[in-house]
Amino acid sequence: MKSAHCPTFSVEFFPPRDEPDEAVLWRAIRELEPLDPAYMSITYGAGGSSRDGTIRNIARVATDTTLVPMAHLTAVNHSVAELRNVIGHFAAVGVHNILALRGDPPGDPMGEWVPHPQGLHYAEELVRLVRELGDFCVGVSAFPYGHPRSADLDTDTHYLVRKLRAGADFAIAQLFFEAEDFLRLRDRVAAAGCEALMLPGIMPLTTPRTLRKTIELSGATPPAWLVDRLAPLEDDPKAFRAEGLDVVTELCSRLLAEGVPELHFYTFNRSKATRELVERLGLRSPAPPLAVAARP
Repeated sequence: MKSAHCPTFSVEFFPPRDEPDEAVLWRAIRELEPLDPAYMSITYGAGGSSRDGTIRNIARVATDTTLVPMAHLTAVNHSVAELRNVIGHFAAVGVHNILALRGDPPGDPMGEWVPHPQGLHYAEELVRLVRELGDFCVGVSAFPYGHPRSADLDTDTHYLVRKLRAGADFAIAQLFFEAEDFLRLRDRVAAAGCEALMLPGIMPLTTPRTLRKTIELSGATPPAWLVDRLAPLEDDPKAFRAEGLDVVTELCSRLLAEGVPELHFYTFNRSKATRELVERLGLRSPAPPLAVAARP
């Protein structure tokens, strides 16, 4: 395991929709592979929309690259028997790290959650199931501003700690705008007596689209200083990209200064911005993975 003085990074991709998308995904994977990320993950489509692509490509990462793969897994539209089958398949192809998520209702993330009749209701249950089926390293999601369905931050922290104590090794935070937003989340978990590893999710801000996506995924209003820096540049792609990467570099530098041991980059299935940030932040030194694959 790396020490706090040798931070690292990880990367996340989404599953391809077709063969051209798959070629783009694998170009990004191959371009990031030499940088030796701690691990890489591919998200899991809700409602079966992209599950096959996730499973096929994460298996290929395990067999055809030097990367450490982490599989996303959700309880959406899955019976327990189906979940057991998917988890067993992951193990069979050499995937021993799983991000266990309840998942959002297909089509409308804020729609009514209807569990499978023979399925699970909560991510906490999925964590326990994964733990029962093998020696996996398990992660969960966290929400710096609270999950949209949580009544308040105290309630959200309570359920996050329950997921972690169910057997998760770490949590990856959804997107946020300021370092303090993540650090307060980390402090809330620590104050609850939980010492699990908390990792920040980072989106390189290269286009107005990535800013809009950050707003959507965070569920929060961006601070005025960020809007003031980026909004005037929306019609100048080169200037927007340069300023956006400066913003993210400043954010990451602050997190690293606060002892965050790993940054988790959402790549949009492209490698260039992540590679630039890794270079700027000095995260390229090879070392064993920090958050996952820690178990035999």
